[in-house]
Amino acid sequence: MKIIVCVKQVPDTSGKVAVNANGTLDRASMQTITNPDDLNAVEAALALKEQTGAEVIVVTMGPPPAEGMLRELLAMGCDRGVLVSGREFGGSDTYATSQILAAAVNKIGVEAEDIVLCGRQAIDGDTAQVGPQIAEKLELPQVTYVAGIEKEGNTLTVKRALEDGYMTIKVQTPCMLTCIKELNNPRYMNVADIYGCYEKSVEVFDYNTLKDEPLIDVNKIGLKGSPTNILISFTPPQKGAGQMLEGCGKETTDKLAGILAEKHVI
Repeated sequence: MKIIVCVKQVPDTSGKVAVNANGTLDRASMQTITNPDDLNAVEAALALKEQTGAEVIVVTMGPPPAEGMLRELLAMGCDRGVLVSGREFGGSDTYATSQILAAAVNKIGVEAEDIVLCGRQAIDGDTAQVGPQIAEKLELPQVTYVAGIEKEGNTLTVKRALEDGYMTIKVQTPCMLTCIKELNNPRYMNVADIYGCYEKSVEVFDYNTLKDEPLIDVNKIGLKGSPTNILISFTPPQKGAGQMLEGCGKETTDKLAGILAEKHVI
């Protein structure tokens, strides 16, 4: 049994966002982190590994330095990594990215008991589209917004978060699940796995590796194959510090009215 987890290295959005002339993010100039929702997917995979003995494979698409992120995930307990990297893939939107990642997952192979996991969405785009698109391209049943997973044989009982509660869904493997932060608390790396992570395999899938996959079309990947593009990216302005008013009842409302009057709001 394999559990394949698709992860993304994203800019640390607590800092300044840099943008290239073509509207894409200048990722090389920014600090990066593992996408938070993807860490919940990794933790879910590791928990299932402890239960079933499954092999956990982490897959990411990005430039060569993204191998460092994969090594961190191997140090958490994942078994091997796959870095999908090539100039042909640069500038891909969600449609093109899902096509490339689906080809990579297909190259690894998805069998009867296998599970594919993703985070709900990435903090740099917030689209929540890549996971479901991968499932569609691989023709896998999918459950999104997963807040609980129980496995029994080839059946998963999944707790799915809704706006006003939860629903319970049973799904057969192989399948795709997208995970939310309420699912678990990601573990830390441990010393033994930190030492061992460089002994584990990180394989690179470049364009030549994937070009013969049926899901790869050179005209539908990369910047030129992306049907959407970014018009503008920017860092939202910082909000000013709030002002706390002490007191209660009429005293506080009088203070508030005075402040609003000074600012000519009332």
